Amino acid sequence: MKQQATSPAPTRWSGRPKDVPTAAGETLDPATPTADSARRLLQALNLRASLLSLCSAALGLLVWTVLAHSGIQGFPGPMSVLSRGWELIRDGVLLGDLGSSLRRVLTGYVIGVALAIPVGFAMGWYPVVRRLIEPWLQFFRMVPPLAIIPLAIVLMGIGETPKIFVIFLAAFLSSVVSTFQGVVAVDPTLVNAARVLGAKDSRVFLGVVVPASTPFILVGMRIGLGAAWATVVAAELIAAQSGLGFRMQQAQLYYDLPTMFVQLIVIGAVGLVMDRLLLLAERRLTGWQERR
Repeated sequence: MKQQATSPAPTRWSGRPKDVPTAAGETLDPATPTADSARRLLQALNLRASLLSLCSAALGLLVWTVLAHSGIQGFPGPMSVLSRGWELIRDGVLLGDLGSSLRRVLTGYVIGVALAIPVGFAMGWYPVVRRLIEPWLQFFRMVPPLAIIPLAIVLMGIGETPKIFVIFLAAFLSSVVSTFQGVVAVDPTLVNAARVLGAKDSRVFLGVVVPASTPFILVGMRIGLGAAWATVVAAELIAAQSGLGFRMQQAQLYYDLPTMFVQLIVIGAVGLVMDRLLLLAERRLTGWQERR
């Protein structure tokens, strides 16, 4: 008796199209997110972050307004500070003070970072250099740069040199420690793998150590930037004829709180912009790093 041929059972449709073959013979899974969907998701996340920032700023203004109307004697509100700021801009006082402070900060900060990076690399790469420099580095880290301002004024005079020196010291100490820590924290497996593949020390240093320590360097630069701004304000409070800190001291003598608020807001805003620029540079230089 012949067995009757049976037709294969029909397959059920799962609601999902089959993989589509591409020109190269590969299959393209329709469930895989495309570049457009990833871009839209990134835009949505950026929009959400911007909205949160705006909400935070609005909440801060609300709290400020409530404090101004809470009965605190002399506490200025946003409108009085805005009016005073416009007067200082119109008279050219604010822009002149900002230019003086920016010049001091950038000069001391750039010199400090430019010297800190090679010193930190040398400390992390050569144990002899580390043993020679690290005790002195830790010693001076325990001495606040603000405590050196009177000594710097006595030794260097009341000109620009002592102010730039203390800013340099603040930026240098923050950046050199981060650079040194970045070199030390490099995974030894990466270094050994490069050497096994025949890379020389110079190639290992440039191809492995420098990229791996770049995030640490940029974090140190951001910390050094904050230290530089704090130091310049303190230096201008002690001995200066212009600058944001000098203007705050003059406002204090006359109990001019709106002017003091204007200087504080300008310092914070300019420092925030500079920090965001460093953060943007960090994202571009460390695109390989996983982020949350």
